[in-house]
Amino acid sequence: MKNNILILTVTAFMAGTIFSSCQSSAKKVENAENRLQNAQNDVTDARNDLSQAKSDSVSEYQKFKSESEEKINAHDKSIAEFKARIASEKKENRAQYEKKLAELEQKNSDLKKNLADYKEEGKDKWESFKIKFNRDMDNLGKALKGFVVKS
Repeated sequence: MKNNILILTVTAFMAGTIFSSCQSSAKKVENAENRLQNAQNDVTDARNDLSQAKSDSVSEYQKFKSESEEKINAHDKSIAEFKARIASEKKENRAQYEKKLAELEQKNSDLKKNLADYKEEGKDKWESFKIKFNRDMDNLGKALKGFVVKS
């Protein structure tokens, strides 16, 4: 008797499991269509996000580039002013000043070239480039401010 009840219970449990796990083919198709639609929506959202990120990146670079070009042009102007002041200096002082100014002018030219040659290589490299470029730009600005022509 116990054996029959156990067999009947196990059989009922297995039948219930089988019936509850079975779905009609129409239901399976509907579920698959829903998953496909969700995946397509996710792809569309991802493309929109990528497009927005690229647009933001380009505008950020353009802004950075224009600000940096302004600073570089200001440095060029400062160098030209120093050259004009040096022209009236004594010959022995003038050679020393010209040498120092040539170094500063070369650094400014290198910064201009680095900015023009930068190619987009990812966010990490962009951040690294920006940090290094700003550091070099600040160092050049400090060097120009520290450049004094003693008359």
